[in-house]
Amino acid sequence: METVPPSVRKTEVLKQRMASLGIDESELVETFVRGFGPGGQKVNKTSSCVCLALPRMGLVVKCQKSRSLSLNRHWAREELCERVAEAIDGEKSRRQQEAEKIRRQKRRRSRRAKAKMLADKHATSEKKALRKRPSADCD
Repeated sequence: METVPPSVRKTEVLKQRMASLGIDESELVETFVRGFGPGGQKVNKTSSCVCLALPRMGLVVKCQKSRSLSLNRHWAREELCERVAEAIDGEKSRRQQEAEKIRRQKRRRSRRAKAKMLADKHATSEKKALRKRPSADCD
């Protein structure tokens, strides 16, 4: 897990992305809350968890990936950009495409697809059987 603050280049890229999505830094409502979960006393004592809200779209992002406040602020903004892009683009968003891909992979196969798959396996099996050496008991 990173502990150094994000580079200037990454920050600039994030600012450009926010500008292209129409997110202005002044309209963000940023609060810091105490962290929770594993990490011991340091996490529980410091307010390093970032709550970032964009009221005009009704989006709220909470980020506690790191113990570093600056990193959490950066990641919260990245997450907010993802959610805004998702809200604007709809089905075109990367997350939804990934979710759709997983859904298609888990979907049950049709009877025809199963039959075709089994036929291909049998054909391959027969090909491999022809490659075997003849058995010694054929004498």
